Amino acid sequence: MKTKKILTTLLLTALAAVGVNAQHQFTINTKPGPMIQPTMYGIFFEDINFGADGGLYAEMVENRSFEFPDRLMGWNTFGDVTVSDLKPAFDRNPHYVTLAPSGHREKQTGLENRGFFGMGLKKDMCYDFTVYARLHTLQGKEAKFRIELVDEGNQPICRDTITVTNNKWQKHTATLISKKTVEKGLLRIFLMPGESVDIDHVSLIPEDNWHGMRADLVKDLADLHPGIFRFPGGCIVEGTDLATRYQWKNTVGPAENRPLNENRWNYTFPHRLFPNYYQTLGLGFYEFFLLAERIGAEPLPVLSCGLACQFQNADNDKNAHVAVDDLQPYIDDALDLIDFANGPVTSKWGSLRAEMGHPAPFNLKQIGIGNEQWGPLYPERLERFVKQLRAKYPDIKICGSSGPSASGKDFDYGWEQMRRLNVDLVDEHYYMPPEWFLNNASRYDAYDRKGPKVFAGEYAAHVPRLGKQPTVAMNNFEAALAEAAFMTGLERNADIVHQATYAPLFAHVDGWQWRPDLIWFNNLESVRTVNWYVQMLYATNRGTHILNLTEGGKPVEGHEKLYASAAYDKTTKGYIVKIVNAGDKEQRVDITFTNLKRLGKGRLTTLHSSDPRATNTLDNKTRIVPQTTDIEASGNVLHATIPAKTFAVYRF
Repeated sequence: MKTKKILTTLLLTALAAVGVNAQHQFTINTKPGPMIQPTMYGIFFEDINFGADGGLYAEMVENRSFEFPDRLMGWNTFGDVTVSDLKPAFDRNPHYVTLAPSGHREKQTGLENRGFFGMGLKKDMCYDFTVYARLHTLQGKEAKFRIELVDEGNQPICRDTITVTNNKWQKHTATLISKKTVEKGLLRIFLMPGESVDIDHVSLIPEDNWHGMRADLVKDLADLHPGIFRFPGGCIVEGTDLATRYQWKNTVGPAENRPLNENRWNYTFPHRLFPNYYQTLGLGFYEFFLLAERIGAEPLPVLSCGLACQFQNADNDKNAHVAVDDLQPYIDDALDLIDFANGPVTSKWGSLRAEMGHPAPFNLKQIGIGNEQWGPLYPERLERFVKQLRAKYPDIKICGSSGPSASGKDFDYGWEQMRRLNVDLVDEHYYMPPEWFLNNASRYDAYDRKGPKVFAGEYAAHVPRLGKQPTVAMNNFEAALAEAAFMTGLERNADIVHQATYAPLFAHVDGWQWRPDLIWFNNLESVRTVNWYVQMLYATNRGTHILNLTEGGKPVEGHEKLYASAAYDKTTKGYIVKIVNAGDKEQRVDITFTNLKRLGKGRLTTLHSSDPRATNTLDNKTRIVPQTTDIEASGNVLHATIPAKTFAVYRF
């Protein structure tokens, strides 16, 4: 007993010495403060970097309905192949191809499609092939064509045959099982001896898809545990012109008859030009609502306010924007969307939702009007929306915009107008260098608490370009750590900041135009960036209420490169502390929890790299991932040592 008492005394003395020598003394008031919204940390989706077609949307065939302006873009043809629109299968996608005998027994007729940067095929995976076909002639009896999956060496790896015996459009299916893994394969269609055939809507989708979406990318989103899911953008909401704006009504109903739309990003970046970038809209608003439900996030659709992209059009161009008095169809789109999401199965749009397979409402709670608008053109149009939305759906929250900048004249004007219109949330955007994020952890400390709440709708730390690269660096640890530091300020100000979404979400390694991005992928697999892990750690350690964390009575927001926030989790009756050490040396911190006798055992999760340029890649997915250890506090004091360049999450 005497020996045990001596050892205990020595241990307490050592712990006390650690406290005396600690560089920093934090204090946490354990009385729960304002609520942290369930929507606090979420995701933003835009079809950029081939994020939809060629990405999240699992369709592997490019230009499957032959509707690109160049009708055969994406297809190699041989033999007698012609494009027609006579008595089509689908009125909004009227073009199809006719395969006719070549006229010589040794010559073949057919098509090849390499998909989006090649077709990724997995060994033993089943691929569902579908096509609409009919005999080309009314008197025809039978036509056959062979379908093959082909590897990089031009060797067929599986095949099947489709037989057509009707001169009316019918859907035909086949299942192809890949015998090997292929990174850049293709689909080949051969017309077999016999009669001519018309084919349309040629589709190939992996069997493991979830409602037409890539299973691995859906899991990447689900594992983030986002609270809010904003879609479909972004600048594509506006369109380069109003004719090419994103129109949600074109994205519902049968996928085969959703009309093609030009993608806003297909020619925006000359250094990364993709003239074949279009939207088939197979991934549409119904699928977005389903996805939000699947990943447990609140849906936030954003609609056009009648302004084409102001970056690409002059404000005084009357042909570019809808006149205020002509806005009613745009307002109707917003009203009808709420009916589609929440209306009864007896309503016009609610019945379509039910017909598509979801009779229950999607429980939509908020809607965004306009994307990144600025100046007087926006509020005068938004005001018309607000008036009618408030009258018909007073419980729906409205998100307005403060423009594309984090400060300045247009930003201030935007906020002034959003307050005047009494919107519920104001969407702020900032793509800035890491140093800006480190210097702005206090950004929301002095915001007016009486006005609209903040939605940080697009943000990411952009490391300045490296060497001869034409754009900013990829997702590296320096950027992720700066974001983690900044987000302590979001959390500390959760009474005014109600939601935040990193942007953009997806990027194809062969088709990117903008970076950094949260998740990178090729046609076979994906990689979670360091930034992904920061977002995940915040979302899975959100807590329910703010706790007041201070040092010397002040928030911890960058002094000696330390950043910190704290939260209480009502569901687990636990405490969560997030600390970022952005400095070059480790720092010792004593954290005292007031009005608490004992913290007990807990868990420490850290994200660290000694190389600020380090990234996770498809070749090395786990270079920087969280590490978790068990810890125990001394009474109500946590003695913490935070290594240099580290994001640490303590949970008790």
